[in-house]
Amino acid sequence: MLLRDFLPKSYLFEFVKCYRVVHMTFDKSIQDIGSKPYTPRPENCLVFYPRDREAIAFSDSKKLVENIPVVLCGQHLTTTNRKIGHDFLALQIHFQPGTLYRLTGVPLQELNNVYMDADTIFAKDIHFVNEQLKNASKYTAMVDILNQFVEKLVKNVKKDAHLLDNVAKLMFDRQGTMSLDWLKKEACLSVKQLERKFKERTGVNPKMFNRLIRFDKAFRTKNAKPHLDWLSVAIECDYYDYQHLVRDYKDFTGLSPNAFLTLEKQAPERVLGMAEAFYKVGLT
Repeated sequence: MLLRDFLPKSYLFEFVKCYRVVHMTFDKSIQDIGSKPYTPRPENCLVFYPRDREAIAFSDSKKLVENIPVVLCGQHLTTTNRKIGHDFLALQIHFQPGTLYRLTGVPLQELNNVYMDADTIFAKDIHFVNEQLKNASKYTAMVDILNQFVEKLVKNVKKDAHLLDNVAKLMFDRQGTMSLDWLKKEACLSVKQLERKFKERTGVNPKMFNRLIRFDKAFRTKNAKPHLDWLSVAIECDYYDYQHLVRDYKDFTGLSPNAFLTLEKQAPERVLGMAEAFYKVGLT
């Protein structure tokens, strides 16, 4: 089993935050592996499934999408339930803020809550990359394949970089709440321009982006430090109080923090003795 992040080559870091490798294998005798409640998180990514694929059910609409070999994921704002197979290998390219917009030219708000076949937007030879990944024998070789794929992608960017991309990245890195005044100053934009361009390049407005960052940090902090009570988690993750955290949990998952934690404990990785927390980088 592996849940780990790998950094891209240094000259690709402008475009890629990390490559995330999720590999889980289960004994064939296990009839029901269970499903994973997948929380909203601040991300836009491409996901390759060279082995067993994934079935995803949207909790708000009950829509089911399954059996897609290479997936484009826009910004999700609601929890999804994901069912995997006995030999599950997912290789995720997590883009830096603004990158998916630069590569596709598609306003990112149009891809919110989207889980779609990547060849709808990218070239059909993306499936050849998936075959290469399937035949690779080591994780490092898989990362090399992803680096080569991204190298080709960035040669054909459709939109220029914008100062706002760096602002969004800084929000990620600081993992804290940024004031609208600070954002305006950093991006050199009016409030209306900031809202419009931020949504175009990330899928959401700055306030929602901050909420997603903070909520994702809280979810992972609780998994990484199960001994912490929820008030301590709230304070560590820059919430005003416990009730503030509860509101985000109910908005994003439909459940209270404890109720969602109980559900999440049935996720497949829990069967293997692990929890989705903060991913380590590299193989060591």
